[in-house]
Amino acid sequence: MNKYVKIAAASLLTLGATLGTHAKNGDLGDVLMDNNEGCMTGPVEQFGRYIGDWDIADQGLQQDGTTWLPGNGARWNFTCVGNGIAVQDFWMPNGPEGGPPPGVGTNLRIYDSKAEQWEIAWTATNAPGFTHIRAKQNEDGNIVMHFVSPEQNPSRRITFFTPTDEGWDWLMEMSFDGGENWTAVYKIKATPRK
Repeated sequence: MNKYVKIAAASLLTLGATLGTHAKNGDLGDVLMDNNEGCMTGPVEQFGRYIGDWDIADQGLQQDGTTWLPGNGARWNFTCVGNGIAVQDFWMPNGPEGGPPPGVGTNLRIYDSKAEQWEIAWTATNAPGFTHIRAKQNEDGNIVMHFVSPEQNPSRRITFFTPTDEGWDWLMEMSFDGGENWTAVYKIKATPRK
């Protein structure tokens, strides 16, 4: 069992042992699924500050390496799990030209306090299994994510920029030389959903 699976399993067992029989009879508040306070303090706040419902404007770099074209946009919802156990998000892309969405995706983000980093599992429609990602907040307050497995070719990294009242930015970059240089390939602008 790898380290990520152990962390996730221990977190879920702790939640189950702590809440016991409350889940049988109570509402979501009894199982800490409607509270955000635990995601707004300490290191969990790094991703907790993204909790909310967001409209996404996206754009991708084209094959010519200079032209950026807008995408179809998306809705991205972040929620607090177990009042601080994890932050989970749900990626819901829009379909082309108002058509049906191509699928959905979700990340489960768990903070590993010993390693002082995030362990993230991503899965999506038509993507069997999960992608393991690690992330750390840098000195600028941005969160930088690196793919662990499966190995990405070319290498990829994602940066969540510090949110403001107006929203936040997100950037995916690829490296074609083993991490020496990075090229921006996909950009997101998130604004509060109305």
